[in-house]
Amino acid sequence: MKDNDILKRTRMMVIDALAQNMNLYGITPSAGRLYGLLFFSNKPLTLDEMKEELGMSKTSMSVSVRCLLDLNMVEKVWIKGERKDLYIIKEDWYQCFFDYFTIKWRTAITMNSSTMEKSLTKLQELIDDPKTSEETRENALIDIKKLEERLNYYDWQNSLIDSFETKEILNFIKKKKD
Repeated sequence: MKDNDILKRTRMMVIDALAQNMNLYGITPSAGRLYGLLFFSNKPLTLDEMKEELGMSKTSMSVSVRCLLDLNMVEKVWIKGERKDLYIIKEDWYQCFFDYFTIKWRTAITMNSSTMEKSLTKLQELIDDPKTSEETRENALIDIKKLEERLNYYDWQNSLIDSFETKEILNFIKKKKD
């Protein structure tokens, strides 16, 4: 087996592992393979180059790039004289981790908190309504307690996310030295 074949096979092993693991985080395997390709590339790549290398459709490639851009895992770069868009991965994996979880968690927290706060208002109205049965009132009070506990958890989670954004978390869990 040629040296170059071994190199390609070892890279493909890592690319496949990245694709499978990213799938666990809701990122499609094709976007994971694209990320892996960019990881091993020693130069910025165009959509056409990525499409050719991975054998993906231009649409799939474009969707995958958009996903990775939205998650701040990839960035567009400019090179003088190049007319096509070029892409590279963001090299700071710590920051990619922070960005990914900040984006995903804030979205989930906002959606869940908003719904729970609306529910709390409706439950309080139900409790205040003299026509509400005692059993329903008791169940509503139990639900309010559960929702308030969850909202406290979301406050804690927001503090954790804040520590990612400010990098304060790194005061407690240090980066590994290269």
